Amino acid sequence: MKYWKGIEELENAPEFMQSAFAEFMPVKESHESSDATSAPRRDFLKLMGFGVAAAALASCETPVKKSIPYLNKPEEIDPAISNFYASTYFNGSDYNAVLVKARDGRPIKLEGNPESPITRGGLSARAQAAVLSLYDGGRLQHFAIKGQKAEVKQVDQEIRTKLAATTGRIAIVSPTIISPSTKKAIAEFAGRYPNTTHVMYDAQSASGLLQANGGVVPGYDFGKANVIVSIGADFLGTWISPVEYAKQYVVNRKVSSAKRTMSRHFQFEPNMSLTGSNADVRVPVKPSEIGAVALGLYNAIVGGGAAAGSATYSKQLAVAAAELKASGSTGLVVSGSNDPAVQTLVTAINQSLGNAGTTVGTASSNVRQGDDARMAALVNDMNNGSVGAVIFYNANPVYNHPLAEKVKSGIAKVALTISLNDRLDETGTLCQYAAPDSHWLESWNDFEPKSGFLSLSQPVITPLFATRQAQESLLQWAGNNTTYYRYLRANWRGVTPTDAAWDKVVHDGVATGTALPAAPAMMTAAMSLAAAASQISGAAKPNGIELALYEKVGLSAAGTEANNPFLQELPDPISKATWGNYLAVPRKMAIENKWEQGDVIKVSANGRSVELPVLIQPGQANGSVSIALGYGRTLAGKAGDKVGENAAPLAMTGANGIMYMNVVTLAKTEATSPIAQTQTHHTIMDRKPVVQENTLAQYKKNPKEVTEYELVSTPDGMEKPSKVSLWQDYQYNNHHWGMAVDLNSCIGCGSCVIGCQTENNIAVVGKQQVINRREMHWMRIDRYYSSDHHKDEFETKGKVATYAAMEDPSDNPQVIFQPMMCQQCNHAPCETVCPVLATTHSSEGINQMTYNRCIGTRYCANNCPYKVRRFNWFSYYSNEKFETVNGHMFTDLGRMVLNPDVTVRARGVMEKCTFCIQRIQLGKLEAKKQKRRPQDGEIVTACAQSCPTDAIVFGDMRDPKSRISQLLRREDGERAFHSLDSINVQPNVTYLTKIRNAESEFFAKENA
Repeated sequence: MKYWKGIEELENAPEFMQSAFAEFMPVKESHESSDATSAPRRDFLKLMGFGVAAAALASCETPVKKSIPYLNKPEEIDPAISNFYASTYFNGSDYNAVLVKARDGRPIKLEGNPESPITRGGLSARAQAAVLSLYDGGRLQHFAIKGQKAEVKQVDQEIRTKLAATTGRIAIVSPTIISPSTKKAIAEFAGRYPNTTHVMYDAQSASGLLQANGGVVPGYDFGKANVIVSIGADFLGTWISPVEYAKQYVVNRKVSSAKRTMSRHFQFEPNMSLTGSNADVRVPVKPSEIGAVALGLYNAIVGGGAAAGSATYSKQLAVAAAELKASGSTGLVVSGSNDPAVQTLVTAINQSLGNAGTTVGTASSNVRQGDDARMAALVNDMNNGSVGAVIFYNANPVYNHPLAEKVKSGIAKVALTISLNDRLDETGTLCQYAAPDSHWLESWNDFEPKSGFLSLSQPVITPLFATRQAQESLLQWAGNNTTYYRYLRANWRGVTPTDAAWDKVVHDGVATGTALPAAPAMMTAAMSLAAAASQISGAAKPNGIELALYEKVGLSAAGTEANNPFLQELPDPISKATWGNYLAVPRKMAIENKWEQGDVIKVSANGRSVELPVLIQPGQANGSVSIALGYGRTLAGKAGDKVGENAAPLAMTGANGIMYMNVVTLAKTEATSPIAQTQTHHTIMDRKPVVQENTLAQYKKNPKEVTEYELVSTPDGMEKPSKVSLWQDYQYNNHHWGMAVDLNSCIGCGSCVIGCQTENNIAVVGKQQVINRREMHWMRIDRYYSSDHHKDEFETKGKVATYAAMEDPSDNPQVIFQPMMCQQCNHAPCETVCPVLATTHSSEGINQMTYNRCIGTRYCANNCPYKVRRFNWFSYYSNEKFETVNGHMFTDLGRMVLNPDVTVRARGVMEKCTFCIQRIQLGKLEAKKQKRRPQDGEIVTACAQSCPTDAIVFGDMRDPKSRISQLLRREDGERAFHSLDSINVQPNVTYLTKIRNAESEFFAKENA
């Protein structure tokens, strides 16, 4: 006899369903079919005696959520516990050694790897946001032939057949590759197809620097420099290795009672860059004057003459030359120019200073290897028919190369075209075959960013789509069927001969050694000093308005991050603009042409033109304008398409390579386009308690007078406001969490902003919402310009007129950055006005937010003097209105990046910085397990951990041995101050006054 095993089997038995249907025939009317097998579950429940109420309840049951349990759970994965894996981020120009935080097998956050001797725990904003690109639905999710989905075997077979039949030259085009194993795989491919050449180009080229230094980029050490002269090199923002250089730079910028010396930094540049904004002496020069500045320094230091130059910068150039000569081996000159003549002179200046082994190290950098001449020759060869096949490996020259039109026409003339790019981008969509590369978080790889320094990347997640590592594709087509992991492991036998050694490198992420083959010789020979000097001195002066093309801190010139909403909404450190580029013009030009900010201007050069809104930029050299590269994508994805304009075609190309400058014509159109800025007030209008700065000379003279304090009258005399209060002060018996921000170390890079955003699930809102002042960043970096107008003009010009004028920045202002987050006030004005106690003060000094209580009155935001509270106007992660803005974040796949330790806030609540309370609680619990107190450094906020210059210090102020306690004791009475101290809200965030190493004649009047 057969027995049913359970009630589910009984319910689904055909004979039972027939019986049930016959028994409850009246129910038939509610069914689409009279088939007995379609009887619903409620009929079965009635038959089994559940009754009408139970049947009704069953008919309204919630949908079944299927999950897969761990029957055999991996040892390294525990629910709710995060794991960290060492890896490496390199996008063709920006190198960072990272630690990948994975939760339940999905990467959710990146941190800097402190084991790296290069980046030393620092992380750029681009690297911070790179985890979001893993979940980008705009990536190509399968192999394709002419844009249509195809099987991998078919693609491989057809490509191998056509490669074997190719008679012309085979070219592999890529950005800079610093992977020894990848280059070996390319060499193996070339061994199978001997007519193969590998051409590297960089969207922001350093070909001129390579040509002047024997095909390598010198390894610079800004930490050993007492005098730095930068000629258009944004080394803190985008040039060569900004995280590494920022770490070095602040070594000689920090001051204390025990160290009252600083390096002196001169900056000559056309547009206000992040590096220029941090300089002690900044001199705006037109792009055509960059060569003259280099020649003037060369003549003064090497030639022994005077540092002659234009009247607009001759004085500063003479001082810079004199200080360089006096500094000797501790001096350093760098240039961001791509002109080999300029770089040749700069190299000669450094050699004359004798700084080899000090500020110019022996370990060369490998992160810029692109050869402009080699790429230009390939483009010509593609158009004349001598190239039989071309493979684009993460390269998009149809978008980001100045010769894009010739590249496009050349592709059409090549018999076999293959794209290894991660999406059907502007170049990939023109190719016949697409074999998409896997994301770097899904891949094994190795890197040698500097000679003798190696690092690894390892997969943290199984490939989300049907992609394959590009290296493995090349090996497959070369007849090598091994996996790239085995290929990589075999290539590392010389560095890690044993499995134990290999495991240690995988764990640490970094190693020492070298494996990169020698760089190919430059197609253009090095230039002699005489020829360089002659070329610069004999150059004709441009007649017209000069254009400077530059790279932003958020988006690279290659445009590879264009579909990353985090970076699109990251405010530019200088302009504070988001979501697009613009035409930056000096105030004088705007007044002369009667341009207002937002007016759309047509910019023309090389027979091409773009239309961009005007942004009036203080510090822009007169007679010049500037545009950021990396925008104007058309096939990037939902978030990146049609954001800004592509300015790459406006660059000047010639025998010496790509010059990121040109002479342009400007014509105003009838259109206007608002610029989404997160900050539209530019000066502090003499409000001294907001942010403070002073000179090194004054600091040496009397450290206690560099910081001003607002005093109030008391029976005991004039005292700080904190001495007088109507509040009942809190007593912190266990912990008292606090933060200190050294304004001398903060360079304004924005890494902390993205670190906070990824850690705390902060929403992206889009351009229009930023214009509406609804951005959601919990942390912002306020940027203040100095002004030429001051309170002492009240009597002559009148109070109202003077205050209006004080909002106008200087034509060449000093700049100061101030990270601003919730100040966690001990006397918090927000706490007293919340009608539902959604914001309260904790016993450890944190201003808490209970989101479930918040009803959105916004009284707290109105009462906050720092304006750091954000109101959630919409459900940004699920509202279809923001699908285009958020791009892949809107999908279920994109939501995998969310941190499960932090709630995703609902619409209609107020949110703000909480000092990463989830990290505090985790640190306390881990210490409690070990029956001890948390040790200093175990609990670090996301902003402090991501800061490449260690400007932010977080810790327990009740612990006398903590870094923050020692720092505040040391700086008390010297540089420590609270923002808006006069209102006596007693913040738990302390700032340290910024000190500049500038003489009085170069130091602009303080921010008035």
